[in-house]
Amino acid sequence: MYNPTPLLRAAFFGLLLLLPLGASANAKQKAEALVDNARTTFVTVATHPDMTWLRANLHRAKGVMIFPQVLKGGFIVGGSGGSGVLVARDPKQGWSSPAFYTIGTASVGLQIGAQAAQVVMLVMTQKGIDALLTTKVNLGAGVSVAAGPVGVGAKAATADLVQYSLTKGAFGGVSLDGAVIKVREDYNAAYYGKPVSPVDILIKRTVRNPQATPLIRAIEKVEREASR
Repeated sequence: MYNPTPLLRAAFFGLLLLLPLGASANAKQKAEALVDNARTTFVTVATHPDMTWLRANLHRAKGVMIFPQVLKGGFIVGGSGGSGVLVARDPKQGWSSPAFYTIGTASVGLQIGAQAAQVVMLVMTQKGIDALLTTKVNLGAGVSVAAGPVGVGAKAATADLVQYSLTKGAFGGVSLDGAVIKVREDYNAAYYGKPVSPVDILIKRTVRNPQATPLIRAIEKVEREASR
């Protein structure tokens, strides 16, 4: 009598092998889309007429963190709504490829009725970079945050991060004090083809992805034009 069990068993295990590949491919596509959106967000924010401080101090930044969309309410554990990237600057090697993160809080404070914000943060100190190399950091507790363009005075001079948020064409629409930033390990692994840490990406630079070149070039262009 024909026994279908071996074939069924083989098909079952074959399906198990394919599932992670499909999930990984999907995560890679989402990570690539996030990098593209981060470039658009950075250009939108950095070239805004009010962003003179950002442009003038970009060359001093240790890193740039970009969240294309921070949504109102609820702790965000994943997905494009609360995900972003961090690139780090080395005086000799220039800007790194991106590491992926999520941001969220129990009550992201959105004002002026906005439902979402585009957020760009300049990491101004080594302490700020070191904190973001860990698996989780609390803004306002683990590192200090100044809000621009209003808070670009004395507080910005000593802050670890300077935050710019754009909501409905106006700046200052979101407060991230108390927000939690966490490493997005699934996107990091999918984007670089293997498990990697922020240290591997941003400091050791053992991995790179050419798909991030437009993002890096956009940051370099703003930095270069501001120095003229």
